[in-house]
Amino acid sequence: MIHPVIMAGGTGSRLWPLSRQLNPKQFLKLTDDRLSMLQLTVARLEGIDATDPLLICNEEHRFLAAEQMRQSGYNDARIILEPCGRNTAPAIALAALQLARAADDSAEDPLMLVLAADHLIKNVAAFQQGIASAVPLAREGKLVTFGIVPGHAETGYGYIQRGKQLAGDSFVVSRFVEKPDLETAEKYLASGDFLWNSGMFLFGARRYLAELEKHRPDILAICQAALEEASEDLHFTRVNESIFAECPEDSIDYAVMEKTDSAAVVSLDAGWSDIGSWSALWDVSEKDPSGNSFAGDVMAHETASTLVRADSRLVATVGVKDLVIIETKDALLVAHKDRVQDVKKVVERIKGDGRHEHMNHREVYRPWGVYDSIDNGNRYQVKRITVKPGAKLSVQMHHHRAEHWIVVSGTAKVTNGEKTYLVTENQSTYIPIGQIHSLENPGVIDLELIEVQSGSYLGEDDIVRFKDIYGRT
Repeated sequence: MIHPVIMAGGTGSRLWPLSRQLNPKQFLKLTDDRLSMLQLTVARLEGIDATDPLLICNEEHRFLAAEQMRQSGYNDARIILEPCGRNTAPAIALAALQLARAADDSAEDPLMLVLAADHLIKNVAAFQQGIASAVPLAREGKLVTFGIVPGHAETGYGYIQRGKQLAGDSFVVSRFVEKPDLETAEKYLASGDFLWNSGMFLFGARRYLAELEKHRPDILAICQAALEEASEDLHFTRVNESIFAECPEDSIDYAVMEKTDSAAVVSLDAGWSDIGSWSALWDVSEKDPSGNSFAGDVMAHETASTLVRADSRLVATVGVKDLVIIETKDALLVAHKDRVQDVKKVVERIKGDGRHEHMNHREVYRPWGVYDSIDNGNRYQVKRITVKPGAKLSVQMHHHRAEHWIVVSGTAKVTNGEKTYLVTENQSTYIPIGQIHSLENPGVIDLELIEVQSGSYLGEDDIVRFKDIYGRT
């Protein structure tokens, strides 16, 4: 039995403006019209003798992750919440400790299949065959990584040099090497001895912890202490923030894989990509005869080798080539395909200028539904709010703003001070400044309403919560 561990942290800043800090690439439908990258990762586990996945994600993504897992058929998905990012070695340690503890006195070391939530794998059968090849090695105590058979000289990936052949497509790891320059990458490709480092692993939970104790006991000790002081909230495991914040940052490659004498690699040729940039997405996308990949409302004239994603309006191109054009409701990116690695510099500048476009989209997801900030100005803001059936916003009040609610469809159950009443289609209600209030959808269809806020300060931090069914403070 394999225990899948899916790492769903990270912000994917090189895929801005589609990927944002509060809605990063692993939760986006980048390569599939129906499923997000996380959901595709979960789907490719079907057919493997495996337990339900264990997810590791950031605290701020917990409801988004839980909802997408629910949509994938896991209503009570197990999710470990990292209060802050500390790279992959501590994250995997938390999962290994959790699995080892659950195994209790079992003689068999639980096998962890560590996957990233934001990778594309086109050939699922080859991926599953690679896992099957790795299981005997992991049972023998090897720490197995999966190396991707390179299709070209790539400078954006680390490499693994193969050593002695173990069996079939599995080898001893000779060495790990950093991202090379183009000349070195071409030599690696020509030699046939090098594989791309995928960041996927299979090993025993206790075996990994033993190697971590040997090479980075400081990381292990802090992870143990942070998990001992963790709290359970719904189906989330909240790692102790004050303890975990003291943990050193380190990747599993540096902390363990480059130091252990038990590293093995399985060659994998499965149409893999980490979709690390817009040019990488263009590489794996279906294209028209001119080499274009379009999504959304796009009109092109004399356009070639261009990626366009139109989210909310018509995007027209004339006489362009080798561009990336990404349109969202609040931002537009135009970049040459050769310069897309620099998109993260734009994100850094947005942060530095105190703007908000790196943080979230105009549409913001909440555990109860979603809101879209459709207009704002001096002392007012207008939102379109959708509340799922049975969902309820927190009991709250605001110091600086009043709110008007106009129901467009469905029925709202409103608590307004001491009064509780229903508001139906084409009806409205008013919430004064300082009034304790809440909003609930008691019906079986979505509740949609328009909220008009007015006041001297309209920030999302002007919320005093008194009660919340989702555990928010």
